[in-house]
Amino acid sequence: QVHLVESGGRTVQAGGSLKLSCVVSGRPFNKYAMGWFRQAPGNEREFVAAIGRGGTMLDYTDSVKGRFTISRDNDKSTVYLQMNNLKPEDTAVYYCAAQFTLLAKTFTEYEWWGQGTQVTVSS
Repeated sequence: QVHLVESGGRTVQAGGSLKLSCVVSGRPFNKYAMGWFRQAPGNEREFVAAIGRGGTMLDYTDSVKGRFTISRDNDKSTVYLQMNNLKPEDTAVYYCAAQFTLLAKTFTEYEWWGQGTQVTVSS
């Protein structure tokens, strides 16, 4: 069984920064490619960023490019999402997810999910 726990979400003013963390347990972390998704009320869950097993393959949705950075520390079994210049439209519950393919950006490709962490950006 794979277990993912996100942390770091809180309320921040527009223009501010947050760093989300997701700790993974249950199997060797370097077997997984990881992703971050978000879901705002009334919206579908959307892809935010993905990182391959070694940390060199990256992908981002267009709306966060240049503002968000995904990274991982395989020794700590943790994936991060550094979010800068936050905007009110970034407000959502953020989820991390794990899967075994090289890189994926659709939620149906991910097998394991965390419980989510709330990010609220006030204007």
